[in-house]
Amino acid sequence: MRVLTRQFEKRPKAFAAAVSVLLVAVIGLIDYQAGYAILFSAFYLIPVALAAWYAGGAFAVIISVSSVTVSLAGDYMAGARYAHWLIPLWNGAIALTVYSVVVKILTSLRKLQGELEERVRRRTKALMAEMQERGRLEKELLEVSEREQRRIGHDLHDGICQHWAATAMAGQVLGGKLAAKSLPEAADAREVVRLVEDGITLTRNLAHGIAPPEMEAEGLVRALQEFAANVSKMYRVQCEFECESAPLVEDSAAATHLYRIAQEAVNNAIRHGKPRQIVISLSNRKERVELTVEDDGEGLPDDWQKNRGLGTRIMAHRAAMIGGVFSIEPNPTGGTLVKCSMPATKG
Repeated sequence: MRVLTRQFEKRPKAFAAAVSVLLVAVIGLIDYQAGYAILFSAFYLIPVALAAWYAGGAFAVIISVSSVTVSLAGDYMAGARYAHWLIPLWNGAIALTVYSVVVKILTSLRKLQGELEERVRRRTKALMAEMQERGRLEKELLEVSEREQRRIGHDLHDGICQHWAATAMAGQVLGGKLAAKSLPEAADAREVVRLVEDGITLTRNLAHGIAPPEMEAEGLVRALQEFAANVSKMYRVQCEFECESAPLVEDSAAATHLYRIAQEAVNNAIRHGKPRQIVISLSNRKERVELTVEDDGEGLPDDWQKNRGLGTRIMAHRAAMIGGVFSIEPNPTGGTLVKCSMPATKG
């Protein structure tokens, strides 16, 4: 029935009109063959309803009149005789009234359905436009955030690191002067220089984490290698990066999103899981680039599916922006396993 309905919906009104006329003729022929003793008025509702729904109210009225005419003519030709000439007219008027009511109801329902479909169409269009605008705004927000992070990273690297370097040089000069005078404070000066150099290293690592190198071609692999090494130094956690066959991600935006997902996953593991080891993996799997971050920490809380944090939602959103699939789940060997898989397409 649904298949037949779809066929009528796809075809023009003329098709429904032709089918209605054909049905009236076929039912009229059967009515004539059956004789006037068997009432066939109800069967004429089929072409009447078909015409009302698909061909319009005006044509349905024509089909209704035709159905009554064909029915009365068939009964007369089959031998029906009435005591008074008004009887067949009365019967025809009753049938026509019933058909008219059916036509009115169906045309009203058809009109309401059309209005409802138009409202749904307009609402769907508005929702699609709203979703596109929301996606555009979210993309712009991420881009603004990315630019701001890069600016801060560059300020740290080019500003504070240079200031630390100048301080270290001044400390070295001071240490040299103190040593030339054989003063015991020279050792303190050397210790200050060492602390300043440690500060330079920490600031440089922080700057690289905030503003990674350009993500082009194999830049993602290099950035993840440096990130894993910096995590190991800064947090005293064994963080390793594994990549057997480096996938080529030429889309710098997609590579940046993957890097940020790895960064957020590692930071979440350090803050909440207290792991001893974190492994970042990047690989090609069935024409897809797959990033995984697994740790041996305390794992996810019992209500993690209901209470997902902002970082998890941001990672999922970043994955969706590059057409990827994101998942976070308990690691079978303990800890947490974060995965992001995206099509291995060139930008």
